[in-house]
Amino acid sequence: MLLQRLYDGRYQALVSVAMMLEYEAVLTRPENLKAFHLETNDIERFLDSMSYLIIPVKTSYFWRPQLRDPADEHILEAAVNGHADAIVTFNVRHFKIAPVRFGIDVIRPGEAVRRLTP
Repeated sequence: MLLQRLYDGRYQALVSVAMMLEYEAVLTRPENLKAFHLETNDIERFLDSMSYLIIPVKTSYFWRPQLRDPADEHILEAAVNGHADAIVTFNVRHFKIAPVRFGIDVIRPGEAVRRLTP
């Protein structure tokens, strides 16, 4: 649903280089490829296609440290530098207070779909 709404231009998605590298690493894990019946080149084509729909964000200032999990800092950096309204994640507990300081909501994908549904 969220990908379809992105394709339809209902919202803009921001991404940094670090985020794209993480997406690639996670999606090409053997267990994920097996679960989705895909191969690495399928993931590469998908991410290449996504790059036409998303807005690249250059992180010009590092806000670290803000989060308990240092592995999530690049997400907050992209959101802050890209002036995002929200971070959409299943991992909301890792983004408790810090995004609020920057006026950024942290919501689950289901909430994002509800917000984008007329």
